[in-house]
Amino acid sequence: MNDVLLNKIAQCANLPSLPAIAMQVLEMAQKAEVDIAEIARVISKDPAMSSKILKTVNSSFYGRSQHVSTISHALVILGLQSVKTLVLGFSLVTNLSKSKSKGFKHMDYWKRSIYAATAARIIGKKIDLVQQEEAFLAALLKDIGMLILDQIFGDEYGSIHAKLASHEDLPAAEQAALGATHAEVAGYLAEQWKLPPLLTTPIRHHHDSENVADPSLRRLTEVISLAGRCANVFVDEQAAPAIAKARAFAAERFGMAETQFDTLMAEIGLRTKEVASLFEINLGSAMNYEQILKKANEALVEITLQFQQQATTLQAENTQLQKQATTDGLTGLANRATLDQFVAARFTEAMAQGKAIAFLMLDVDKFKSVNDTHGHQIGDQVLRVLGKLLSSAARAQDMAARYGGEEMCLVLPGTSRATAAAIAESIRRAICARPIPVGNNASLPVTASIGVSALEPGMPFKEPAHLLKAADMALYAAKRGGRNCVRVFSLPKPAASAA
Repeated sequence: MNDVLLNKIAQCANLPSLPAIAMQVLEMAQKAEVDIAEIARVISKDPAMSSKILKTVNSSFYGRSQHVSTISHALVILGLQSVKTLVLGFSLVTNLSKSKSKGFKHMDYWKRSIYAATAARIIGKKIDLVQQEEAFLAALLKDIGMLILDQIFGDEYGSIHAKLASHEDLPAAEQAALGATHAEVAGYLAEQWKLPPLLTTPIRHHHDSENVADPSLRRLTEVISLAGRCANVFVDEQAAPAIAKARAFAAERFGMAETQFDTLMAEIGLRTKEVASLFEINLGSAMNYEQILKKANEALVEITLQFQQQATTLQAENTQLQKQATTDGLTGLANRATLDQFVAARFTEAMAQGKAIAFLMLDVDKFKSVNDTHGHQIGDQVLRVLGKLLSSAARAQDMAARYGGEEMCLVLPGTSRATAAAIAESIRRAICARPIPVGNNASLPVTASIGVSALEPGMPFKEPAHLLKAADMALYAAKRGGRNCVRVFSLPKPAASAA
């Protein structure tokens, strides 16, 4: 978060403060020797707070069979952490709900907060999370930074919201426009209130839980992240994308199957209605999850089809890009870079396994005169036709490639010199026998010279370049021998010794 925004937050006259009763309870709860009776007396001095806590403790949300009639009893039955969470939650909601929205939908904020808080506690219980109460409170407060940014920027902040389809898109938009996210601002405020890391960390990182280093805090933060995504399902105008994202996150981080997720969401929808009334938050005409899911199913199918189509298109584009990167655009043969990699790999294998590998270098005879006489388009047509012919001659394990200019080659792994020479001769004859069509029912006779080299026992080749050089030397010999012929590289015979 930049210094300019920090200064604006510090100077904000309406910056939320921690209520006095919450500060007292926090301070007493952090003492080495906690005085439960004193905490009960402090809470009991606030009749409205006491009433809300007792009503909540006795609700089905906590599922206690034993009726609780006093704060002291609540502290004994539920424990200090639960009661502290309720004090903080109720006092903060009461204070914050008084702030008037300038730019964004205030009602959606509170709906999302209470859905997320309820979801966090339910998820925490499902996965046996120890910090279920912290999860509830952190989820309730995680978006408080939105209220602060709204106070500071007003309509400017509202315009950021107006452009977004989902809450999930908000952090990126805030970062681009303001240089900070509501999660960072909320984390900053939580630190100013001196809330413990169990609350400040998940509040700050509820949109980027992967950045939490501490494993125990990361798990809690992941719960808050999932809770927020669950809340989006009930608040976002388009529920289908929110369902898809929440399901994916639940499966990835918690191994939750789709049916398990849907059961969880149904419980969240049911429980939140009760919790919202306890916190005096108006959910409006909220639909249950079954209704939302039914409405979203058609959209979900459409989204799935779109994802599949996008994946297919992306795969096709990747395949095309890979082809472009490895293929010569004119002839359709492998390009020089691909050829070099292939030769290097097959040559190394042949050396290691004691096998043969052959290399054919083909050059179109008098190709310059073809271009000079008939034009480069006809020259390109000649290369395309010969490229197809060479490609058809390649076996599954072979590679046909354009070496450069009018030179093409064929790599033949596992092939002896004699077999390679026979293949070269068949290719030469096929070229001679098939004049190249050049339009207007005309054709152009073409011939080619071919040089052959092979790695076999007795050959001194130590690296791929030696194999290629030998084929080039054989090709040069074919050119000198009158063209339209095949020459095979062989070592010169030792001169006979004088008698």
